[in-house]
Amino acid sequence: MISSVFPDWSPYPDLESAARAYLRDPEVALEVLNGVLSGSDVLGFTLERFVNEHNGVWQEVVICDGSRLLLWHGEDVGPNEGPHGSMISSLRVVPLSAVIEVGCRRRLNRNASGQLRVDSVDVYLLLSSLDEAANGHPLEEHKVSVRQDALRFGKTLEDGGAGQIARLEEFAQLVASLAGRPLL
Repeated sequence: MISSVFPDWSPYPDLESAARAYLRDPEVALEVLNGVLSGSDVLGFTLERFVNEHNGVWQEVVICDGSRLLLWHGEDVGPNEGPHGSMISSLRVVPLSAVIEVGCRRRLNRNASGQLRVDSVDVYLLLSSLDEAANGHPLEEHKVSVRQDALRFGKTLEDGGAGQIARLEEFAQLVASLAGRPLL
């Protein structure tokens, strides 16, 4: 099993340094993202990585360049889905004009002296696009439910620490400040 303890990326202000410190496959992510950025400035970003029992490492980079969200996702292929060591690399580009709502939920914890601290943050970006999801058991008749598409991100003290919580909150504030504004 792959270790699920990863270095902290939050001290790194630039995407390349943070990705190289945190991701298992930074070269893959940076090549794909730099090809789409085409010289655009990275105004903010957030990173996620975890290990799941089915197929190994799952990695994500989300960038805001002022007019778009660029989402790179890298995921190991399961044992029966390809040769050992295979992964899927995917890119999604979402115009900021498609973000219709930004939500940020913080869980606060009060210590013995009464001081509050943030111990987790959950962020969602509701999109104008729709997402179709099949419900039910694979052998039963498929029922499709249509719902609003959303992007979700989360950090806790145990999964990322205070620095990554703060960086995710900054990212949410950036997107919230740009969503709904006319793009020039």
